[in-house]
Amino acid sequence: MNVKIDTKEIFHVISIMDSELTANMSETLLVLIAKKQEEETKSVILNFEMVQQMDKDFAEVLNTLKETLSAESKSFVICNLTENVKQNLFNWGILELVNHTPTESEAWDIVQMEEIERELGMDFPE
Repeated sequence: MNVKIDTKEIFHVISIMDSELTANMSETLLVLIAKKQEEETKSVILNFEMVQQMDKDFAEVLNTLKETLSAESKSFVICNLTENVKQNLFNWGILELVNHTPTESEAWDIVQMEEIERELGMDFPE
């Protein structure tokens, strides 16, 4: 799996550079994120701008990531979904389980807002 990682103050933006994501790539993503979290626990934004196809097994890992990061009081947002990938995630019932935004900038906003809410001790919907 080819990725580009951009680390910000409170989050990592992981841009996936592959056009197709298959089930066997999901383990690579989990290991990559776990390694980044060992270095420094931060929220995660996954940028899917280059992704044209995604297997259901890979997609199901997105909810696992959301739950794992949420347990660590971190945010997880996916962004820049192509129409095909977005429709598949919707059909599989996964789109409604994870935060998603049309742009990376909006994903940044969600992560920063959730961080402020955590600092203020406010509850927010998962």
